[in-house]
Amino acid sequence: MPRIRKSGGYRKLRSFQTATIIYDATYWFCEKFLNTRSRTVDQMIQAARSGRQNIAEGSRAGATSSNTELRLVNVARASLEELLLDYEDYIRQRRHIIWDPEAPEAKAVREVARTHNDRWEQLTDMERFDLYAPWLEHENAFVRANTLICLIHQTNYLLDQQIEALEKQFVEEGGYSETLAAKRLEHRQQNATTKDNALPPCPECNSPMVQRTAKTGTHTGEPFLGCTQYPKCKGTRKL
Repeated sequence: MPRIRKSGGYRKLRSFQTATIIYDATYWFCEKFLNTRSRTVDQMIQAARSGRQNIAEGSRAGATSSNTELRLVNVARASLEELLLDYEDYIRQRRHIIWDPEAPEAKAVREVARTHNDRWEQLTDMERFDLYAPWLEHENAFVRANTLICLIHQTNYLLDQQIEALEKQFVEEGGYSETLAAKRLEHRQQNATTKDNALPPCPECNSPMVQRTAKTGTHTGEPFLGCTQYPKCKGTRKL
C-alpha cells in the first residue's frame, strides 16, 4: 500500500537549495571576517544551519503531521530572518551601505537563479555555490554580506510561498489524522461494497442478502444469510 502522504523530497526544494548556499557562505564568512571565539559567530552559524535543517525536517515530518511541518518551516523562516539582521548589523555598524534592491549589484545576484533556472535542478550544491562565487568569495566583506542579504530575501520569499501552500492544504484537506480517518472510512466502505456484491440474491424475491446470526432455535448463534426485505420476505440461505 502506498503511503497516504508523501514526505521528504526536500533536496529538490529551491528554498532548501538556496539555504544550503547561505549556510556554507555564512560559515566561510565568519571564518574569514569575524573572531571565531565571538558569540555572534556561533549565533550566525546556528541561525544559518537552523534555516537549512528545519526545511528538511519539516519536509520529512509532513508524512505524519501537518502541524509539525508548518511549525518547522516557520522556524526556518524565523532563523533566516535572524541571520538577515546579523548581516545588516555587520554592514551598518561599520558604516557601509546595504544594497538597495534595485541596485545593479543586487539585480545581478538575483539574475543568477533566473539565468540558470532550466538546469538548476541538475546542479550539485557546490555547482550552485560556484554560480555566486564572484560575490561570495570576494575579498570585500561587504560584498559578501550584501550578497547573502539578497539570498536570504530570496529564500524567505520562497518559504513564505511554502507556508501559504501548506496552510491552504491544511484547510482544504485537513491534517494527517483527518486524512488517515478518511482513508480508513473509504477502505471500510469499499470492503463492505465488495462483500455485499459477492453475496447471492434472495431465493424468494431476488433482493440482496446480508449476513445475520440466528437468535433462537436449534441454530442459535450460527451465521446465515437473510433477505434485506425482512420481515416482508423471510428468504434465507445457509453460509
